[in-house]
Amino acid sequence: MIQVDFIKKMNGLPVKSIKNVLSLLEDDATIPFISRYRKEMTGGMDEVQVGTIRDEGKRFDDVISRQKTIISAIYEQGKLTTNLSNSIESCFDLTLLEDLYLPYKVKRLTKGEKARKLGLEPLAKMIMSQRGGSPIQMSSPFLKGDVVDEDAAIGGAKDIMAEWINENTSLRANLRQLFERKSTLKSKLVKGKDSEGEKYKDYFDHSESLSRCASHRFLALYRANREGFVSLKARPEDEDALDEIERFFVKGNDECGLLVQEACSEAYKRLLRPSLENEVLNIAKYRADKEAISVFTKNLRQLLLAPPLGAKRILAIDPGFRTGCKVVCIDEHGALLTNATIFPHPPQKEKAKAEAKISQLVESYKIDTIAIGDGTAGRETERFVKHIRFNRDIEVYVVREDGASIYSASSIARKEFPDYDVTVRGSVSIGRRLMDPLAELVKIDPKSVGVGQYQHEVNQLLLKESLDDVVVSCVNTVGVDVNTASAYLLSYISGLGATIAENIVQYRNENGKIKSRAELKKVKRFGDKAFEQSAGFIRIQDGENPLDNSSVHPESYDFVKRIAAFYRIKLEDLVGNSELLSELKQADFPEVDKYTFDDVISELKKPVRDPREKVKVLEFDYRLKTISDVVIGMTLTGIVTNVTNFGAFVNIGIKENGLIHKSNLADTYVEDPSQFISLHEHVDVKVLELDVQRKRIGLKKV
Repeated sequence: MIQVDFIKKMNGLPVKSIKNVLSLLEDDATIPFISRYRKEMTGGMDEVQVGTIRDEGKRFDDVISRQKTIISAIYEQGKLTTNLSNSIESCFDLTLLEDLYLPYKVKRLTKGEKARKLGLEPLAKMIMSQRGGSPIQMSSPFLKGDVVDEDAAIGGAKDIMAEWINENTSLRANLRQLFERKSTLKSKLVKGKDSEGEKYKDYFDHSESLSRCASHRFLALYRANREGFVSLKARPEDEDALDEIERFFVKGNDECGLLVQEACSEAYKRLLRPSLENEVLNIAKYRADKEAISVFTKNLRQLLLAPPLGAKRILAIDPGFRTGCKVVCIDEHGALLTNATIFPHPPQKEKAKAEAKISQLVESYKIDTIAIGDGTAGRETERFVKHIRFNRDIEVYVVREDGASIYSASSIARKEFPDYDVTVRGSVSIGRRLMDPLAELVKIDPKSVGVGQYQHEVNQLLLKESLDDVVVSCVNTVGVDVNTASAYLLSYISGLGATIAENIVQYRNENGKIKSRAELKKVKRFGDKAFEQSAGFIRIQDGENPLDNSSVHPESYDFVKRIAAFYRIKLEDLVGNSELLSELKQADFPEVDKYTFDDVISELKKPVRDPREKVKVLEFDYRLKTISDVVIGMTLTGIVTNVTNFGAFVNIGIKENGLIHKSNLADTYVEDPSQFISLHEHVDVKVLELDVQRKRIGLKKV
């Protein structure tokens, strides 16, 4: 129950739902399965809420683990009291736990510890009590050994007092609040780094409130500091902090009080300030990481759920100048038919020969669509292809190729195309991305797809976990055709994993097309649990049961059969019969909960629906070839390539993307750009600013 209370305190979700989610997770249920097929247990929670409970549950486990470690360490020192143990066990904040542990943490030989070894702790207690008397006289009995005079004795006592002040839990809590509220973030140029760090010149002498620093700006400062171009500090005014400390410990203006005041200053500058400054910077970094990762995950979701062209024969081109354009033809299932290289651009300029080759390939392989990568020579290749006259309508699409080179050199690509080099694999990837972005992009590390923001600065473990969650969510939202999907795509299905995915492909190769979801149980290691978790996300086209090509889970098949029996019609006639299904009421089927009833009826009305939109062709302005052709005041059409928390980048048909700053996204105040613009969105923009030398284009959404 403590765990449930902890999670509820963090997010305010209902206790019953938290308990049920934790129980389901304990039973190895996946987030997609829980959020889609156990709504009656969660109260209709979505994937984000279920994921939050999972993450907070892990955080609770981390806290409990740390509590046990601390208690064990203090017990071994023989210093664990009942009150201390209770304080530790009732503390569920990792930062405060470390404050409680600080006085007992095994340290290197500090100044205070050296003074203790010289027997000066009683003197420190006398001075710290501030009950009057002369510190000089108090120190006389301690002048022995290495304590050669009164100054040495008093200095050692101050070192001990400084550590006591540093280890005071209540003081640290108060100062922590002061640092979080009033810290000023300052950056200064590192001497001699001005020319090398030119791109960070805005931060060579920068100052702002830490609490108001935008996450993208903090990460830029963090990067500049990490690369050694600026120094970075975050602290309140020293006077404010010292006033807070002295209120705690200084009781008067006598000689002892003045020594305690000096100990306060020593404790702050040598111990408290560095510790709390590091802590507050880490907190700011964590918050900036979370925000940057949130932006990344939103973009990745939109990228993975980009509109698919569908099953078409595609001629895909990976453009290039000197090395030529790599051309491949792939069939409706993404299988490679042939490949070639053409040289329509300088230095070879074999335009006529290249045109003839493209025309011949289009005819020979009955090509429906041409896909062109958007990298080097992409725009020139697009213009070249669009001037070719085909004997039928051929649509031409420009496809973003971020990460294609990563895929082409990967073990996945080598396994798929062992007899072809990286150039052929990259071209195939471009064509497949147009056909089905999700199926192809899952093969690439999400960090390589070009939609992040300061992705190398954020916590890499947290980033990976968040991006993996998005990939799993997208794959299960769309569903996977078990008879055409690669093992890599199948591995992301809820409850499967790499081994079962490989076994499915092997079974498919040995036995032919899988005809039903039930047949999956014949696959090696495909047990009841895997079937429960995965079946609803697997699609079987033209199978034995029409429900197998829907998101209706097999556990609801009997319910659907009862509906068909209710109307005395065949199952095939029920699926897609929206008019008939709209007449049903949940009261007619009291044994079925409302969530399941609504979901099943909704799916039966529109089975086999793909949540993704349809792909669109974008025509760039023919006047633009390079940034030199851009003119302030121009109105252009572009496609959004990245959304950050300070604006959106737009491809307007040249190498350099333009930026719509969030202040130019709408006529109202924009806090979150993703609420006003989306990845892949086709937008009309006006050129507001132009800096050809720095290759920057400022845009406004119109």
